[in-house]
Amino acid sequence: MTDTKDTTEEAKATELSSAATEPEVKAAVEEPKTAAKEPKKKMRWDIKPGMTVKVHQKIREVTPKGEEKERVQIFEGIVLGIRGAGASRTFTVRKESNGIGVEKIFPMDLPTIVNVEPVRQAKVKRAKLYGLKNYTKKLREIAIKG
Repeated sequence: MTDTKDTTEEAKATELSSAATEPEVKAAVEEPKTAAKEPKKKMRWDIKPGMTVKVHQKIREVTPKGEEKERVQIFEGIVLGIRGAGASRTFTVRKESNGIGVEKIFPMDLPTIVNVEPVRQAKVKRAKLYGLKNYTKKLREIAIKG
């Protein structure tokens, strides 16, 4: 019986001696935890539904002579919604062209998008504005400074 008491006392003594080195070990273990608590990766473009934006997109054309020509085309419209997560995240932009509604769905990480320039922000109460397709009234908009 005394042998078991001696071994438990020895185990406690070794735990106490190892406790002095534990802060060093804990510091090494805690470093990855702080790296995991970094803020989420910010979206490439800071856009919201109801925002009127100008999307600058590179277009590659072939001329009649057979030469490739690259230019930047601007698509200006209102953001109807943002969907998805990560690499599959997309946003929908709608504009009226000669009385015909035109919608384009852009992936957030599309390499041909040069810039997304916010023009103004409408006051909206929804995340998806698909009802604007049939909406004839004007939205209350706030100009964006910058």
